[in-house]
Amino acid sequence: MRNADRPAFLSSPTAFFWSGDALRSRRLGQAVLSAKVDIPEAPARLRADWAREISTRMTLEPGDVEVMPLARARTRWPEYPGCVRAMSAWLSTHGLDGLLADADVALMACRGARYHHDGEQYGGAAFCNLFVSEGKGQAVHFPALDLRIPIVRGTALVFDPSQPHAVIASGNPGFDAADFPVEPDTTQLFLTWELPIEHPAVARALGVSFDPGQPVPATVEDEQIWRDGAKADVCPNTGAWQRARRAG
Repeated sequence: MRNADRPAFLSSPTAFFWSGDALRSRRLGQAVLSAKVDIPEAPARLRADWAREISTRMTLEPGDVEVMPLARARTRWPEYPGCVRAMSAWLSTHGLDGLLADADVALMACRGARYHHDGEQYGGAAFCNLFVSEGKGQAVHFPALDLRIPIVRGTALVFDPSQPHAVIASGNPGFDAADFPVEPDTTQLFLTWELPIEHPAVARALGVSFDPGQPVPATVEDEQIWRDGAKADVCPNTGAWQRARRAG
């Protein structure tokens, strides 16, 4: 695409995402909702089960984010419904009432997280996360927004996952694998729900605007992020935007 033919709206990060059977375009959300909600510590039996799962059945390297078994966890987690109620109550203060009831939920584990965007899989979603582990000197960092949110038990977030983000050591400028050894334990467990980015209340809360005056380019055939007229990715260590490498 020549510069003269490049739609002006593609100079800033733009997400292309599936809306039904059609691709739409949107700006990335410029706001992150965050709070600390009151949830109890997970039971010792459940925490021991999580530790066994991670040590014996997973290869969780520094920077990795992996799915944990939620159905089994719920049988050993009598406080789980209370965690959901606490999140629902907090969301209602932002006009996001009732969204968790219909949202897909997963339990995740991470040993930090390299900078990335999720616009190739979740361009049509907002993430709603609840951290259930104790604080370990880590933060969720959104470099393009110059925002760091400390992680403690009960840290709650709603954000646009197409924004570059990472889990890093609180005192460091970027991601460093050396900050996430096996011992002492540096893993974090969190619940995550997918909220529809097109829901008016979600879009309004995160500052998302849609279809900024131009058609989706013919070369875009799936969900992705563009910036400066080309498909974009982020540096895994710093979170800086960069042109995506071509496959192969």
